[in-house]
Amino acid sequence: MERAAYIVGTFDTKGRELFYLRNCIDRMGIRTVTVDLSTSGAPSSANVHPREVARFHPGGEQAVFCGDRGAAVSAMAEAFKAFLPSRRDLGGIISAGGSGGTALATPAMRALPVGVPKVMVSTVASGNIKPYIEQTDICMMYSVTDVSGLNRISEQVLGNAAHALAGMIAHPVRPASEAKPAVGLTMFGVTTPCVQAVTRALEERFDCLVFHATGTGGQSMEKLAESGLLDGVIDITTTEIADHLVGGVFSAGEQRMDAIIRSRLPYVGSCGALDMVNFHGIDTMPSQFRGRTLVRHNDNVTLMRTLPEENHRFGEFIAAKLNRMEGPVRFLIPEGGVSLLDVPGQPFHDPAADRALFSAIEKDFRAGPQRRLIKLPYNINDARFSQALVEAWLEIAVNNRAPLRQAR
Repeated sequence: MERAAYIVGTFDTKGRELFYLRNCIDRMGIRTVTVDLSTSGAPSSANVHPREVARFHPGGEQAVFCGDRGAAVSAMAEAFKAFLPSRRDLGGIISAGGSGGTALATPAMRALPVGVPKVMVSTVASGNIKPYIEQTDICMMYSVTDVSGLNRISEQVLGNAAHALAGMIAHPVRPASEAKPAVGLTMFGVTTPCVQAVTRALEERFDCLVFHATGTGGQSMEKLAESGLLDGVIDITTTEIADHLVGGVFSAGEQRMDAIIRSRLPYVGSCGALDMVNFHGIDTMPSQFRGRTLVRHNDNVTLMRTLPEENHRFGEFIAAKLNRMEGPVRFLIPEGGVSLLDVPGQPFHDPAADRALFSAIEKDFRAGPQRRLIKLPYNINDARFSQALVEAWLEIAVNNRAPLRQAR
């Protein structure tokens, strides 16, 4: 089926701009489908009427066209998120709008697999766009002028966006015919030697995708796992859990590791950088943490050493997640320290705090035929620990061929 460009938005208020996008894409030879997300009840000339989209809401049309504008917009966003996966000819999606239109279109964009072209022209694209993009590959373009009528500026910006989407649809990136199985790895600066050693050992046989464990990094890795784009995970750096539980700025949320649980992918994990919680500049530190052991990583990042009671909570969190994994699991504990700063002579060396972490994992962990806990007397960046991670991965990757996808 010929793939189409979907032009979506509120055609009752942004019709001129959205039809301009359609016309630009039509001229590029790409088939188009217009989808109206208006909640006003006004007549629509789009290919897909708002009521057709609204029927995808769990509560039906009446949940969307309820008479309350705020509730109607939220409900339409939910309906559109359910509508979009039903379209078998979706080649890419583009929208244009202000804060409301952006909030209306982007939840459905985020739900699409990574790699599907997504373009959002928005008046809010020059500010904090994390809530709109999260861990996905939405291309955000700032509208410069308001999305309100056509003028010499808006025509240029909208035209560029339309041509960008048309190019992505007309010239998709084709993966290599002999693509290697993909494995996701998590890394921080203080676990870099370990991750680089593992990557060097595996890169001839596996496509190694390294993610920076800054919250969005872990979320991005799990998004790819959920989208079927990973064959397994070597989660060396689980530091985002510390930020989540203590209140740092690099949290990946309560859902960290949940995509691995749902996907049942082969999983090798460890305790990388759980000796620290991350904050921005040292002057931004919350007052309750001012007396703690701090390391100024740079002008914008301050590291705080975690306490034994905090590490105990991390261990409980990790064990609970591991116990829910039904795919093959190997979790390796580096008894010699969890980062470059957690060695004798370095500021985060604290064997008592590490023991609290390791003991909590060991106490709650439920071993089984598919699930093993491995303790090693090395620092996480020791070459012998890296080799153990490689061996653990090869064991479950080779002995569990079924979960691994065929070469793409």
